[in-house]
Amino acid sequence: MRGSDADAAVYYLAKMLYAGEDPRFIARRIVICASEDVGNADPTALVIATSALRAVEFIGMPEARIPLAQAAIYIAKAPKSNACYKAIEAALEDIKNEQTMEVPGHLKDSHYPGAKKLGHGKGYKYPHDYGGQVEQEYLPDKKKYYNP
Repeated sequence: MRGSDADAAVYYLAKMLYAGEDPRFIARRIVICASEDVGNADPTALVIATSALRAVEFIGMPEARIPLAQAAIYIAKAPKSNACYKAIEAALEDIKNEQTMEVPGHLKDSHYPGAKKLGHGKGYKYPHDYGGQVEQEYLPDKKKYYNP
């Protein structure tokens, strides 16, 4: 699937099924590939992959081979981007190796008793009041993790 060869993807799927591989394991790998290798280049891939996983659990074999093939072929032919995978890996690496950043006070929940006294929510700009996006501090230290 990663190499975008639908024929190879369906052949190896068939080989695994014929050999008795657990179809849930195959579906799990398809879901991972949909997110790790396709990602936001085609977000529908994850929907199709998780639907195939659900179909495997719901209908079982031998019919489950069909949604598995559909998902494997879709993901093989989908455009690829590992930007989400790289983003989470970089963020986890920073958290492991650097001092963690505090959530800015204006982003902290202000809906419980005593929160206002702590300054939570003070100065928060509701993005929908600004057309869906507004400049305000979201990370204390500017970091760039997601690179589409």
